Amino acid sequence: MLDIVILAAGKGTRMRSSKPKVMQTIAGKPLLRHVVDTAQQLLTAGTSPTVVVGFAKEQVIAGFTSNEITTVEQREQLGTGHAVAQALPYLRDDAVALILYGDVPLIQKQTLESLVAQTDSNSLAVLTVNLPNPKGYGRMLRNSAGNIIAIVEEKDATQQQRTINEINTGIMAVPVHLLKKWLPELSCDNAQGEYYLTDIIAKAAAENIVVNSAQPEFVWEVEGVNDRRQQAALERAYQAYLADKFMSEGLALQDPARFDCRGSLSFDQDVEIDINVVIEGKVHLGDGVRLGPNCVIRNSTLAAGTVVEANSIIDGAQINESCTIGPYARLRPGSVLQKNAKVGNFVEVKKSVIGVGSKVNHLSYIGDCTMGDGVNVGAGTITCNYDGVNKFRTEIGDNSFIGSNSALVAPVVLAAGTTVGAGSTITRTTEIDDLAIARAKQRNISGWQRPTKK
Repeated sequence: MLDIVILAAGKGTRMRSSKPKVMQTIAGKPLLRHVVDTAQQLLTAGTSPTVVVGFAKEQVIAGFTSNEITTVEQREQLGTGHAVAQALPYLRDDAVALILYGDVPLIQKQTLESLVAQTDSNSLAVLTVNLPNPKGYGRMLRNSAGNIIAIVEEKDATQQQRTINEINTGIMAVPVHLLKKWLPELSCDNAQGEYYLTDIIAKAAAENIVVNSAQPEFVWEVEGVNDRRQQAALERAYQAYLADKFMSEGLALQDPARFDCRGSLSFDQDVEIDINVVIEGKVHLGDGVRLGPNCVIRNSTLAAGTVVEANSIIDGAQINESCTIGPYARLRPGSVLQKNAKVGNFVEVKKSVIGVGSKVNHLSYIGDCTMGDGVNVGAGTITCNYDGVNKFRTEIGDNSFIGSNSALVAPVVLAAGTTVGAGSTITRTTEIDDLAIARAKQRNISGWQRPTKK
């Protein structure tokens, strides 16, 4: 049986932010959200991690639904031992408590499973890591047999102890019945005047309770975020890991160092991504999709054969097979491109369907529109969908041709085969194969004298 405690009460002064540290982001997701998502993979259905909150607790709690976490407040910041003690009433006596940290976001499920596997009712396990430069971290003290006997914080360590490069990550798995016994016995007689959770290791050794250890596959799994530099460094380490993972699965990245995934990416075969592409939310890329440089793809599905040219933004859109988008195109939520549709440079589409083989090549706005198949929309065309209060829809029938610089004032229906003369403002429904022209009659004034400068 497993219970999980996540310590998330700190302010994070060095972040210099009004937001609590655990709500800062890595890969587009709050640090604490990373930890909670991983914790939930380990817990049985119907249970949730206990999160110890403190600074700006309202902001932390607001980031989760009520059934995702159980919260308990640490009113005074008196150390990690004191923080875990606040969660004791929520822990089951016959469970193992896995203790995690809200500012250590990237710990992996398999690492925690390995740690918990080394714990039973009469043993605990500590996650350690070896660092070439362990400055600032608590050191693992072992006896001559190699058994862990204590953890000493650097400020309390001797010069010889500071040469040890195996450090405490703070993550540990401890039987709850032992926590309930040891935590009330902790002392704050140390350099920080705090109740250290790590002091339970010495208590375990004194009672001949076995202290096991495990180590993560990657060092960045146990790295915390205390300032903006650490946040940026951890972001890059994680993005490098994701890029390497995706490439091992067949994704072609032009430059792995210039790729960011801030959500969930799935892809089929022969997908190519150029530099500076950002993936946000849930994205799927079908066979042979190509993304040009400097694109943002958010919460969208791009079907096989689609090409997205440089500097385009696709947000909440469904793109069907063999479409062409961009450069400099923007597809907003609710956009649907049917097979072989084309949206060109400086075109914005919002909450609209672009039919099979239809083209909106350049300099146009298509909003709240249902467009049929085989439609050709000229440059500078806009659907006037908003009267300042309400939105209205435009319908364009199959094989219509919209001349350049036209305004389609919704609500309006253009029947199949309609031709709109360039420069028209269309306000009335057309019939099949109509020619619609709505513009002022041209006048040529002979002998016109241009103004001259005085």
